[in-house]
Amino acid sequence: MATPPNIKEGMSTYRPPRFNGQYYGWWKTRIHDFIMDEDSELWDVIFDGPFVPTKNFGDAPIAIPMTRKEFDDAARKAIEKNFCAKTILVYGIGPDEYNRISACQSAKEIWEVLRTTHERTT
Repeated sequence: MATPPNIKEGMSTYRPPRFNGQYYGWWKTRIHDFIMDEDSELWDVIFDGPFVPTKNFGDAPIAIPMTRKEFDDAARKAIEKNFCAKTILVYGIGPDEYNRISACQSAKEIWEVLRTTHERTT
């Protein structure tokens, strides 16, 4: 993994590492560690996708999404994880990369767009 030139020591532990379109492998490792340090459940949201609260409908259990008014505290907390993960990823990229991910609705989508764009694909 190539390390970016002229990296200054003492970067903030409160802000995610910044990605400007170069050295994606370096940034990917650092953002993963930053997210895991914040809350390991955030990485689950990025890797697996956001939590969608559902309810059963009818005699045959058919899961349908709940409306916002039907959310309980646990559902709200789980949904907030996606927004927290999205915030960290968005704060960790520059304006050129933001244009790529601005239409993404979930942290998983953002991660996949960046990965597809910057890693070699077959």
